[in-house]
Parts: sequence; C-alpha cells; structure tokens
Amino acid sequence: MLTSLVIYSQTGQVRGIVLDENSSPVAFANITFAQGGTQSNENGFYQLEVPSNQEVVITISYVGYKNVVFTVDLKPNEFIEINPVLKVEVAQIGEVVISSKNRAAVQGITTVSPEAIRKIPGANPGVENLLKTLPGVSSNNELSTQYSVRGGNFDENLVYVNEIEVYRPFLIRSGQQEGLSFVNTDLVRTVDFSAGGFQAKYGDKLSSVLDITYRRPVDFGGRVNLNLLGGSAAVEGVSANNKFSGIIGVRYRDNSLLVDARETETNYDPSFADVQAYLTYQFSKKFEVGFLGNIAVNEYNYEPETRQTNFGTLQDPIALLVFYDGQEEDRYDTYFGALKATYTLSENYTAKLIASTYHTKEQEHFDILAQYRLGAVNTDLGSDDLGEVEFSEAVGGQLTSAKNDLDALITTVQHKGQFIKDRLQLDYGIKYNREDIRDRVREFEVIDSAGFSVRPPLPDFQNNQPYEPFDAPLEPFTSVRAFNETVIERVQSFAQASYKTQLNNHEIWLNGGVRSHAWTVDDERTASSNSQHVFSPRAQVAIKPDWKTDMLFRVSGGVYYQPPFYRELRDSTGTVRPQVKAQRSLHLVLGNEYSFNLWNRPFTLTSEAYFKELDDVNPYTIENVRIRYRARNNAEAYAYGLDLRLNGEFVPGTESWVSIGVLKTEENIDDRGYIARPTDQRFKFAALFQDYVPKFPNFKAFLNLVYNTGLPGGSPSYADPYDFQTRLRDYRRVDFGVLYVVTDETKPAKKGSWLANFEELNVGVEIFNMFDNQNSITNTFVRDAASQQLYAVPNFLTPRVFNIRLGVRF
Repeated sequence: MLTSLVIYSQTGQVRGIVLDENSSPVAFANITFAQGGTQSNENGFYQLEVPSNQEVVITISYVGYKNVVFTVDLKPNEFIEINPVLKVEVAQIGEVVISSKNRAAVQGITTVSPEAIRKIPGANPGVENLLKTLPGVSSNNELSTQYSVRGGNFDENLVYVNEIEVYRPFLIRSGQQEGLSFVNTDLVRTVDFSAGGFQAKYGDKLSSVLDITYRRPVDFGGRVNLNLLGGSAAVEGVSANNKFSGIIGVRYRDNSLLVDARETETNYDPSFADVQAYLTYQFSKKFEVGFLGNIAVNEYNYEPETRQTNFGTLQDPIALLVFYDGQEEDRYDTYFGALKATYTLSENYTAKLIASTYHTKEQEHFDILAQYRLGAVNTDLGSDDLGEVEFSEAVGGQLTSAKNDLDALITTVQHKGQFIKDRLQLDYGIKYNREDIRDRVREFEVIDSAGFSVRPPLPDFQNNQPYEPFDAPLEPFTSVRAFNETVIERVQSFAQASYKTQLNNHEIWLNGGVRSHAWTVDDERTASSNSQHVFSPRAQVAIKPDWKTDMLFRVSGGVYYQPPFYRELRDSTGTVRPQVKAQRSLHLVLGNEYSFNLWNRPFTLTSEAYFKELDDVNPYTIENVRIRYRARNNAEAYAYGLDLRLNGEFVPGTESWVSIGVLKTEENIDDRGYIARPTDQRFKFAALFQDYVPKFPNFKAFLNLVYNTGLPGGSPSYADPYDFQTRLRDYRRVDFGVLYVVTDETKPAKKGSWLANFEELNVGVEIFNMFDNQNSITNTFVRDAASQQLYAVPNFLTPRVFNIRLGVRF
C-alpha cells in the first residue's frame, strides 16, 4: 500500500475533450508523451496520467488535422482540464489525407454519430432507425430494419462492416420476424452512408452503401443497455503489450411489447439473440489480423386468435372481423465469420486479404385458417354494441400453409490494395464469391367466399360463380411447390484513382474507376447454366471554390449494375431462371454542401438532385418486407428527386437535423405504359432533434419524427399491378424519449461513491408513436363472391407504446 501511494503521488492527470473546428468531439484522437499515451473515446473524452514535478510535452494528433502540442508541469495528485481544438491540415490532400469531414463531403457520404444512434428512440433502435431520418431513405414499417433508398428496394443496399460485406436472411416476410439487425451499435465506431453515385471500390448494387467500422479498444471497458424490449451488453479490452484487442457484444430482443399492442390478439413467443465479436492481433507495426464473428439464433412462434380492423369512412364505416386457428413456427439461424489481414508494405502501399463465410439455415412453417366476417359497423353512440359488426356483407375463410426450408452457404475471398503518393491515391481489388443454396418451397392458399372455393384467375376459363355453376375439380387459389439446388460463382474486380489539384486557388477532387463483375448460375435441378459479364464505370468531381462562403459542389455518377442474387432469380412459381440479366441503372447526382454560422453556431445545408434511368428491370411486388420477383427483365424504369438536409446545433452543444425528400419513380412493364413502382415515396419529411434543460443539462430529450406520403398498396396474388394503383395512407410517426444522465465524463461522481464505478449511468422513458397514429404497411385483400367485390383492408402497425431504458458504461 505504501509503495502504491508513493507511485500515485508521483503523477498528475490531464483530461478533457478533443474538439474539431465545429466544436464536435473527435473520437479516437491520439494523446501521447515521451513515456506513454492514450486515445480519446467515442465522445472525444481523454484522461492521461503524466509524471509530476517535471515538464511533460504532450502531443494530440489525428489523421487530417494539425497536431496540438502543449507542455504541463503538474504537482503530485494535481489534475488539469485541457480541451484542445484540432484544425484541418490544409497541406494534406487526397481521399485519406484530408479530414474525415471533408472526405465525406467530397464523396457524398453522410456521417452519423454512433452516440446519437444509441440514444435516439425508436421501436427498432439502431443504425437503420437513424438512417430513416435521412432525406433519401424511406421506410413505412417501424418493425423492420429494412429501408429503400431513392426508389430502390431492400435488396439494392450494400452493407459493410470493417470492409466485409454482410447479408440478411432470405425467407423473412414480415418485419416482426426480423429480430436483430446485423450491426451491433455497442461496437460501432463510425457510420458512413451514401445514397447514390458511390465510388467503384464499393460493390454492385443499384441504390446505396452503408459502411460501418467497429471500434478498436484501447483500454478495458464495457456497456450494458436494458429496456422492456430486451437488452445488450458489450465488453472490450487490450492485452498488456497492446498487441491483442477485442470487443464482444451480446444482444437479446423480444418484440412482444410491440406486437401485443396491435389489433390482432395473439399468443406470441419470439426470441431473437446474437453474439458478435471483433478481435485484432498486431504481429508487428506493419502486419495485423482481425476477426469478425457473429452467431444469431432467431425463433418466431406466432399463434393468432382474433382480429378486428375498422376502416372505410365516417359515413360508411366497415369492419373486418377475423377468427384464427393454427400457428406459425419460424427459425432463422445464421453463422458468420471473417478474417482480415492488413500488411503495410511501405508508407505508400497497404495490402489487405479478406476471407469470410456466411451460413444461414432457415425454416418457415405455418398453417393458419382465417374465418372472416366483413360488414357494417354499429355507429350508435348510445348502443352497447358500438363499434361491432351488426350486419355481415361478406363471410368466408382463407387457409394459408407453408413448409419452406432454406440452407445457404456464401464464401468470399478478396484482395485489396491501396497506394498513396503525393496527390494521387490508387485503389484496386479482386473478389471471388461462391453462393451455394438449397431451397424447398411448399406453400398454398385456399380461399372460400360465401361457401364457394375461389379458383385462381387464370385466363383459360371463365368462372361466374355463384351465378352460374362451374363443374371442375377444386384447386387452391395459389400453390407453389419447388426444390432448388443453385450455385452462383462470381468474380469481381475494381480499380480507381483519386487525385487532388487546384485551379486558381479553387480546390478540385477527382475520382474515377471501373468495376468488372462476371458470374455463372448453375441450377442443378434443371441442369441449366448461364454466364454473364458486365462493366461499371463511375466518376466523381468535387470543387471547393476559393470564396468567403464555405461551399462545396459535387457531381457524381456512372453506370451501375446489380447482378441477380438468388431471390431475384426465383419467380412466383419457385422456379430458378439462370438467364435473368443484371439490372442496369444510369446515375447522375448533383450535390452542394453549404456550411455557415447561425446564432453563432455551425450549420450545414446539404442538397442533392439525382436522376436514375433503369433498364433490364426485374419487376417485383412487396408484401410487408418480402420481395417477390417476376424473374424477367421485361421492364424499364426511372427515378428522380431532390434531397435536402439541414443539420447543426439547433440547441447549443447538440446535433439535430431536418430532412426533406421529393421522389418520383415509375416503371413500364412490357411496354404497357408507366405506373408507380412499389417504392414510389413521393414526399418525405423527417426531423431528429436533441435538447436538454438549460439549468439541468443532465435532463436530455430526443425527438424522432418521420412523415412519408403513402406508398402504392400492392396487389393480391396473380393480380395485374396495372389494375391496383391505389395508395396506402400517409405514414406519420413520432418517437420521443427523455433521458436523465446520473453520471458521465461531464458530471463525474465523487470518489468513494458507488457511482464512481461507472463512466456513465443513465435512465430514461420512451414513447413510441407518441400521437397514436394508425399507420399501415400492406393491405389484406378480402374477396366477396356474392357482390364480386374485392376489399383492400389495411394492416395496421403498432399503436402508442411506452418503454423504459437503462444505460451503463464502465
């Protein structure tokens, strides 16, 4: 004890928050002196022990910023608070050698704060919850982590974690079945997002790129988050020699709180859990190996009982009353592992080798009988039967059954290299993929209306039941039976160059590149095979004029291809069609970023106008989150729009933003004329707002607001989409949260207090769907043989729900 006291008395402490020129925290900046050092955390906070009674020179550095150097001379046990401001290193150039903020602006990338992701309220919290507040991103389903970008669908978005592409399950058809997103927010360091016009180094998709980087620990720590929907825990640490570091996260989620509040009464037993780890080992200063692993076990047991949906108008209210029998048992188990080796050959050249394996085993088993009554609702305010169906206009039943099983193994090997010399940066890569898929589809639907079995609307015969007798065997309305064994092999490569120059003191960034993608589809069941090859040139130009006004102009685009994945190869009958071609899209994006001060605080207005022309389009329909392709390249399409986002310190010391998006996208199938695509989200308004009580800054408030105009309502099975162009109601949702910070870096606990064991402790209350809006995701189409009418009954999403949360970091 005496030795420890002597040692402790010989040190002092320097601490504070590293800031950039916009007063935003700089995460993972290096704080060093001759005998040691540390890094700032994700909030920019650092704490450094230094020898006392001597002058110590401390250097604070971060890539893209000028170093800050200062000297301290502390007495034993003395501490001093220093909050340095890093300025952009104007002499540095290129993609990597400019600041991260400027680099993102040049590339058209939106950077999202991980801390905001963890605190913003949402029924499905995480990265995707925050993405949905951006102008070009749309989602009308809070139970789902999927999103569409600028008229694209869920399958058109790339997701990378530490440069490793990740995937989502195949058989998910409802948002409440999805469970957890792959991205674990407790592990996240940076989040970059591009809504279009992205560089050649990214893969072959038509819409967007989400690029996640996981945190590399510099010390021991952890965090725990608990709420009524589940919880998560993460722990991180480094070895004594700083060569090995690791971070491990565990998550569990139960959607019962949300699903039990819906209009359908159910016995619901979900279980969504995963374990994820990111480990690195540094063999030398030049060579290190990282491992990313994930195991997810998702079980979804669902037994509906009754449902009543009131719709129609005030003058003509209608209700659908359904009685269910049967259940659904789904299971999705995924296993993912990846190794990434990085070798710095010289200060100019870095090589990487990445290998990954993704294995998913999925089952979707259900037999559900739904017997319904459709009729007029009692509107007598004095009646005991107010709101109940008093006169049935249609009765019937529907039996749906599925025994679907899928087993997929995806393996990838990739080499990437980067060369930087002065103003020039060269990137290249080559990648091999093998997708081995075993898929059994067995599902059918039988529909009964007024005692008559409804046959499929095939053009070979006329069915005028019940007015004319029809003598034929009974058949299900839909029936799909298929077993597919499909192997897809891909070879992808890219090369691109980035260069920075000047013209009359105007800074100019140039980027150009090309991708190559060759693939072969082998369907073992039909003994058919097909090979194809495409090239994708892309370019970006950004100009920062030498004006007093801080502006940056950007133009980007190219030819983007999306070679078909397994889902896109399988048609409505379950048959795999290897001859399906890659969808092609011509992108043109014009962007502007204007930074200014308002109320003596920094703000940025980002504007992007875009146009996409598509051909060889593979038409599809969306049922909740399940996409059903026609597996034919028999359409052409277009999308254009305008995205606006104003972000800054609406409240001093916090970041908030307002987003506005305008979009129009249509498709022309078989030259029959243009109709709205399923993702035709005409207008979007979103706001993310953070605030605190001025005299009590530990009371914080978070507001997440989204308004989307209604999407096309879809069409029933076998129906012609040209006959169903009605839209769903507008999507309106506000999630609100209040958080009380008991202790954190800005309010440290007293020594000796039990709170001193925590770096941060907070408790909060959240209100999901604060104004209890009735939003719908799809329509249930109810057929009435007597009147020969087809009713589109909306499927409503979650009502107002209250949640309690607890967050701990140590």
